[in-house]
Amino acid sequence: MEKKTGDKNALDLKQSASAAQFNRQSDRYGKSHILADTQDVEHGLRGVLPPPGGTALDIATGGGHTALWLARHGWKVTAGDIAPRMLENARRLCAEAGFRIETRLFPAEAMTFADGSFDLVTARVAPHHFSSPQKFVQEAARVLRPGGHFLLIDGTIPDDDPETEEWLHRVEKWRDPSHGRFLSRKAWQNLVEKAGLKVVRADLQPRKQPDLDWYFETAATSEENRQKVLEAVAKASEHVRAALQLDNEDEKIVWWWPMLALLARNE
Repeated sequence: MEKKTGDKNALDLKQSASAAQFNRQSDRYGKSHILADTQDVEHGLRGVLPPPGGTALDIATGGGHTALWLARHGWKVTAGDIAPRMLENARRLCAEAGFRIETRLFPAEAMTFADGSFDLVTARVAPHHFSSPQKFVQEAARVLRPGGHFLLIDGTIPDDDPETEEWLHRVEKWRDPSHGRFLSRKAWQNLVEKAGLKVVRADLQPRKQPDLDWYFETAATSEENRQKVLEAVAKASEHVRAALQLDNEDEKIVWWWPMLALLARNE
């Protein structure tokens, strides 16, 4: 059952843009989406088991793939998102698999829960859309119980590599204007530690992305912006090409995101 607190007027401009984008494109995040492969969740949470009655909050749940994995592994799941249609899809995905989850409508920077409400908080391949990563991490830490865990999985950029960061930022912003910014592993670790959590591990694993046309369709990228992205790809430096393994395969443009899986504990 979806519970809504606050209203749309409480969203900032970046949050409103994200809500509108993901409402429009929600149907592209179904069972065939790349995030339906949840091996990264399994790897990120290795060694973390739900306590009796263990509760989990999946932030920016999108199509609900992480929420479903959590439900299948014994967690009592609440799925949150900023887009109502995403929550509908997540609830339906879980119901079709035989699991009931609760859904809540809220931005990641202002969670609608009391302090210490959850044993686990997850956010997967969404934080680069958030308007304030710092507030998001502070909120995640606030709603965690002592001994609880926080799992963040997201695309990242190499530490101390401003050239690659700027190139990827421009390309992602053209492709999807709701994009915020990728942070490096070092930057995420700093935010997590400042929020009072202890980093257990912060693994990097390159993940091959679908071809660029798939991304254009998923984000409904405008024709003008598609051309900007294609031009940026054509002019990318050798350094950027090497950092992102940017290449052509069978006449399709592909690259590899460095993916960060950061697990932290509220001690």
